[in-house]
Amino acid sequence: MNVTDVDSGVRQFREDGFTVVRGLFGYDEVDRLCAEFAALHAAGEAVPGHFEPRAGDDPLDRYPRVMQPHEFNAVARQTLLDARLRGVLEALLEEEVLAAQSMFYFKPPGARGQALHQDNFYLRVEPGTCVAAWLACDVIDRDNGGLEVVPGTHRMGLFCPEEADVELSFAREYVPPPAGLAPVPVDMAPGDVLFFNGSLVHGSQPNRTGDRFRRSFIGHYVGRSTARIGRYYPTVSMSGERVALPESEGAGPCGTEFSAHGPH
Repeated sequence: MNVTDVDSGVRQFREDGFTVVRGLFGYDEVDRLCAEFAALHAAGEAVPGHFEPRAGDDPLDRYPRVMQPHEFNAVARQTLLDARLRGVLEALLEEEVLAAQSMFYFKPPGARGQALHQDNFYLRVEPGTCVAAWLACDVIDRDNGGLEVVPGTHRMGLFCPEEADVELSFAREYVPPPAGLAPVPVDMAPGDVLFFNGSLVHGSQPNRTGDRFRRSFIGHYVGRSTARIGRYYPTVSMSGERVALPESEGAGPCGTEFSAHGPH
């Protein structure tokens, strides 16, 4: 990114709560990352606390998201702590950043989406909020369940969620768009990264295609000035050292699943 792109991205992030950096990662890097998770799935073995396939007809039983893969996979860790992400994040947060979480979503054909929600409802970063870096690993659009954001909601604090529609969302929490605001789809290509404020309302619809995955790698980050964070999110510096922070109250795993499908 050049200086003009950075300045424009920072302005959009402050005004709308999100910005997209196109082509931040190369196709070869995305392919390498996806190959790691394809191998994990092909092995068919659970990694307790991280990846736990289940028997069932739901596509998400066979392809559950992978939680905190950077804790056991070197390529995931390298991606989470990538210097290009760090550069953008520090421009957005105007301070040193810490990594708090990584996730990988397969989102196979037929998979439910995740109802509109706010990330900081789960992380409970204090003071302030977290920032997500959402790396597209496929061509992502409305058909295969691309992300939708509600611009401006990052300035509104945390909402009390309602219960989502279990037929459309694997996660229980749903935040209706505030009056006068509506979700905006964010179409992406492999290697694009969507950065968004942890209070921004966002989510996705089901993958309605018959043959297209919607894979993505997500990192959550906080500023070095963060005083507290939920216990599910052990923070590390961008050089990989553990940085212990006091626990905040009310946190939970990112996206509480409906109990019928079991917890991750």
